[in-house]
Amino acid sequence: MHHHHAEEFRLHTPDFNDLHKKLDRRRFLTKTSLGLGALAVGSLFGLDKLHGSASRNAPASGDLEADILKALPHIAPKAKRVVYLFMSGGPSQFETFDYKPKLVNLAGQNLPDSVRKGQRLTGMSANQSALPMVPSIYKFGQHGKSQTWVSELLPYTSQVVDDLCIVKSIYSEAINHDPAITFFQTGNQLPGRPAIGSWVSYGLGTDNNNLPTFIVLVSKNAPKDQPLYARLWGNGFLESRHQGVQFRSGKDPVLFLNNPEGYDGTDRKEMLQYLAKLNHLQNDSYGDPEIDNRIAQYEMAFRMQTSVPEVIDTSDEPDEVFDLYGPESRDPGTYAANCLLARKLLEKDVKFVQLYHQGWDQHGGLPKGIANQCKQTDQATAALIMDLKRRGLLDDTLVIWGGEFGRTVYSQGKLTADDYGRDHHPRCFTMWMAGAGVKAGISYGETDDFSYNIVKDPVHVHDFHATLMHLMGVDHERLTYKFQGRRFRLTDVHGKVVKDILA
Repeated sequence: MHHHHAEEFRLHTPDFNDLHKKLDRRRFLTKTSLGLGALAVGSLFGLDKLHGSASRNAPASGDLEADILKALPHIAPKAKRVVYLFMSGGPSQFETFDYKPKLVNLAGQNLPDSVRKGQRLTGMSANQSALPMVPSIYKFGQHGKSQTWVSELLPYTSQVVDDLCIVKSIYSEAINHDPAITFFQTGNQLPGRPAIGSWVSYGLGTDNNNLPTFIVLVSKNAPKDQPLYARLWGNGFLESRHQGVQFRSGKDPVLFLNNPEGYDGTDRKEMLQYLAKLNHLQNDSYGDPEIDNRIAQYEMAFRMQTSVPEVIDTSDEPDEVFDLYGPESRDPGTYAANCLLARKLLEKDVKFVQLYHQGWDQHGGLPKGIANQCKQTDQATAALIMDLKRRGLLDDTLVIWGGEFGRTVYSQGKLTADDYGRDHHPRCFTMWMAGAGVKAGISYGETDDFSYNIVKDPVHVHDFHATLMHLMGVDHERLTYKFQGRRFRLTDVHGKVVKDILA
């Protein structure tokens, strides 16, 4: 069909014709030599491996490495999909999951040098003459069969602790927000690498051709103290179709997806057909793989015009679902509404859903600040676990909760009986995982009495990434992408799977 039109187009455009002739000889040689090589390889590996599964709907790239990668998964995947609840700003472990009762008797005393060991301070604490230690003013209690200690600020999460695998010994190298979040999302502190969701999309393809593989939701009802950048869910050097797509609240959930005024679906379809023709012609001439991505993305956008309004409409959910997630779940764009929407996306087999909730950066006024943050997020977070569980989805969905670093045992700024702040602390903090493939109702790793150093089972960011990939059926050392002359991967040259937390 498009071939006939291409001929017609060429007849009327002498310049194009000319360009075409010049390219012909070179193109014939490259296409046939690659073609013969590809056929030979095809018979070695079986053509389905070479061209990827139908669900991936990507054309064979002619790049052998990319085609062989399509032999994924490497191991039987436990998780078919991931929802990552990113608590941006760095939640304090002291006021949430890392119970430190011995601090009560040390309140106001200076952090001992033997504990600090000369470790780096941020520019914000470096000018403090003293580093007075401060215990949490919030009480902890034991919950569930596992008798897990959880702060009174998280009454709903306390009810699901027997489903959680709480890791108290996560550590990072980055001490400031931007490099730290970039590190967590991409495995590198410098911008420009692909996000986890993009690696997952690249390695595993999609299970739903009508929605993006990697979807991002940012709470509208969170303090915007630390900015988030779209590059955190960017595709880096991977093809553009692997980038995260942000869904927003309001009448334009995906920017530029709606038809312009006065347009209807038929117009749009016709326009896309012509655009596809032009892109195919361009592709014949230049062979740039990004042209194929562009065609695929336009087609996906067209399908999304129908699929997105349906999936973001929660009006048909029964009242008991809204009651489970809390009153704010009726207000699109809030954290609670995003948790409910995440469940709908996971039900539709979206592979990677990432929620961001900003505002955990409490350098001062921590007790009030963190109480607000917990109030906004606690109920819906627990509801998501319960909801996935009762629908049978928790078995093959991995849920992750955590921020980019923890907080210090010492107070930053003024310290009074009921008010204090905490600075950034990358050396140890708490995250949790639940669902597919991880042990339930356990705590892993331990920090010292000051939650300043790890004393048992450290888990680096690269180890966390390696484990996440393992649960999705990917050997993190084998999922690589060649760029600027070297092979890159999410974990760079590091990372080991944390076997002890696997179910």
